[in-house]
Amino acid sequence: MRRAAVVTLAGLLLCAAFASRACAAESSEDVIARGKALTIAGDCASCHTADPAKPFAGGKRIETPFGAVFSPNLTPDRDTGIGGWSDEDFVRALRSGVSPDGTHYYPAFPYPYFTRLIRGDMLAIRAYLATLAPVANKAPPPQLRWPLNYRVLMRAWNYLFFTPGIIQPDQGKSPEWNRGRYLVEGLAHCGACHTPKNAFGADKRDQAFGGSMVDGMFAPRLDAAPRSGLKSWGADDIVEYLQSGRNGRSHAGPLMSEVVVNSTSKMSDADVRAIAVYLKSLPAGMPEPEVTPPLAAQISDGERIYRGACVACHELHGTGAPRIYPPLPGNANLQSANPASTLRIILDGAQTVTTPRAPNTGSMPAYAKLSDQEIADVATYIRNSWGNAAPAVTADQVAKARRTK
Repeated sequence: MRRAAVVTLAGLLLCAAFASRACAAESSEDVIARGKALTIAGDCASCHTADPAKPFAGGKRIETPFGAVFSPNLTPDRDTGIGGWSDEDFVRALRSGVSPDGTHYYPAFPYPYFTRLIRGDMLAIRAYLATLAPVANKAPPPQLRWPLNYRVLMRAWNYLFFTPGIIQPDQGKSPEWNRGRYLVEGLAHCGACHTPKNAFGADKRDQAFGGSMVDGMFAPRLDAAPRSGLKSWGADDIVEYLQSGRNGRSHAGPLMSEVVVNSTSKMSDADVRAIAVYLKSLPAGMPEPEVTPPLAAQISDGERIYRGACVACHELHGTGAPRIYPPLPGNANLQSANPASTLRIILDGAQTVTTPRAPNTGSMPAYAKLSDQEIADVATYIRNSWGNAAPAVTADQVAKARRTK
């Protein structure tokens, strides 16, 4: 009897051991799946992929106002990637912006946002990256102007502008709102593009989500500014925009299109909805500038150009064909105080981003053949017609936009 009991106990322990391993394997799979979702939400592929055939292998050139940096290799290659890193190395990089050898990263790597992630999410991202095929690819050294090429200066930058630490949930808000905040202010690092920067490249915290210049275009406001922000958008508008790159009010421009394709269109419905809920809760920040009505002659000249070049797609009254050709009345991006994005689209043309939810295409030809004054006039016209209001555009602004392409 005693032997039978021992055998039975041994069998139970053996079964328990196998069950434990099965649970661990299942847990590991869940962690990897969560890490993949988090990696997508952080849009890591956009910056860390230079060659589409070598995803996450780094080497992509990233322009900054201070010169260029090149993204590092995130594959598990032991020599040029993160295959030799420990968990603590990975957490330290995201939490503090410090590499395993103790050197400081430049904030082109958005560790000021990633620091807000909880440790479990950081390690889930690491677990997913460890499943990638290792690729040997060493990124070139940064090409930054003196004295910023000395990384030791980042110690001073961090002292002045960097506050490490996770986001603490607001118990007075819903779980959905808190999830949206965690994504917007942390993992998705929306402020990296949509918050204006000071002379040192740090966020102007008192102007959060107030819009900023990025690669010659203007990332628009995400707060509740009446004309150039999201006040007129509903949460459903934001969800549709993030999932498809377009909605009945606007289309994603060239920079945001990459984010939509690589990130937001692949996120879960719940996470995209949480982002929308949080963004709709943001109050209007700095007041929009008072707009002096443009000169009647410039409006008249702009209307003439518009009727000759634009009505075929955007219609006489700017209504366009929503989700194919964006409508112009009430268009928040069009009414931004900074016309850089509008000028870039007129000069270069635009292609509607395609996603599984919106596979149909649309395009706008480039109008760089127009003179600087003609582009200034038509831009001023569409920014101040059909109820729109925005500062007049000058020929000098157009000339500058041509030069900074």
